[in-house]
Formats: sequence, structure tokens, C-alpha cells
Amino acid sequence: MAAIDVTDATFQTDVIDKSTEVPVIVDLWAPWCGPCKTLGPIIEKVVDETGGKVVLVKVNVDENPGLSQAFKVQSIPAVYAVKDGAVVDGFMGAYPEQAVKEFVDALLPSEEEIAVAELIEAGDEGSLRIALSMEPANEDVIVALAELLISEGNSDEALALLARIPESDRTRHVAALARVGDAPQDDYDDQLAVLLDQVKTDDDARQKYVDLLELMGPSDPRTAEYRRQLTSRLY
Repeated sequence: MAAIDVTDATFQTDVIDKSTEVPVIVDLWAPWCGPCKTLGPIIEKVVDETGGKVVLVKVNVDENPGLSQAFKVQSIPAVYAVKDGAVVDGFMGAYPEQAVKEFVDALLPSEEEIAVAELIEAGDEGSLRIALSMEPANEDVIVALAELLISEGNSDEALALLARIPESDRTRHVAALARVGDAPQDDYDDQLAVLLDQVKTDDDARQKYVDLLELMGPSDPRTAEYRRQLTSRLY
């Protein structure tokens, strides 16, 4: 796979966004840089050998000063590894092929990570429980298993699983689904109107009110107004 030329304008899409799917190596170079010409083919060869498990992008620092400044480049070649939107490793200078290979290999998923990903993709309860035993704090595993348990009516275990890991947007939504259960989802207005009169003194009512807003989501135009009403009643 050929390296992708990235600019200030395409960096978000080609590097930050892409790095949530696969590790991205950023090679900062310039046409006048001799060591860059030595390192470039080496990186391309090593990354190509990963079969798409790592992506290589190249940034011409002369043409993209914004990226050069963002990476605080002091000399080139400068190479950085980006994973899940953040820089996780890097080096400067024309490294030999073995050193570059070690750098790239460190970004590849381990055998256990590959196995867990395959179990998540399988998606059945048995596979997910095996994945959970391998990585007890893996959010992807816990969310997938919790959603499955909720669909089977086992919300209590789903909530217990979610409590193992730090709260996130994903876990809040699934936890809300577990707590609300079979509550009708086509009459949020009626439910929220009733609950609003109880939120001040009833913890359960307040939790259900918040959970319904979570299920509605920020894209629902009613959510912001209902949150304002909740704040007004509580304070």
C-alpha cells in the first residue's frame, strides 16, 4: 500500500480519524533532506509488510508548516505513531531497517488482542464471556456483553458489568437502557412530564428521568429543554 500524502487540511481525516481504526505512522520530511530520502523507502517497505495493519502517511514540512508546528518538529526526518487520536511513539533521524521494524511491530496488535477482537466479532454470549475472561476491563467486550444481556432480560448483570469500568458515553447509554428496560419509547414527553414532578424528592424518579434523556440523546431537540427543566426543579 502506497504512502498517503497528508496536508494541513486532510490531517484530521487521514490521520486522527483513521488512527481510531488502525495505527498511523506519520513521516515528516522535505525534498531537500538527504536522510529523509534514505529513511522513506525503508519505512514504506516495513509498513507494507504489515498488510494494511499499519498505515503510512507522509507530510512535506515545507508545504505544511501547520503540521510541522503541531508536532514541534526540530529536525527531520521525524516519525510519529498515532493511535486512537494520540501520539504514542516516535523517533528522529534515519533509523536502520531493523530499528524501524521494531518500531512498527510495537504498534501491531498482540495475539491476545486479535483473539479478543475475533470473539467480539462472533458476538454470541459464550464468545463474549471468553473475551471477558481474557480482558476483564475491555470496554468493547463489556458493552457488547451488557447489550446482549439486556436483550435477554438480564439487566442486573449488565449493570454490574458496566460498573467494572470507568463511565463513558457508551456505558451511560447502555446503563440507561438496562435501567429503563421495557418502558415505551414513543411517549417520552408523557413520561418525563410525570417524572419531573417527582425528581426533587424521589431518587428513582430522578434516575429514570436522566436515563430517558440519555436514550433520547443530544440530537433530539427536546433533550436540552428537558435538562434545563430538571436543573430548574433541583436547584
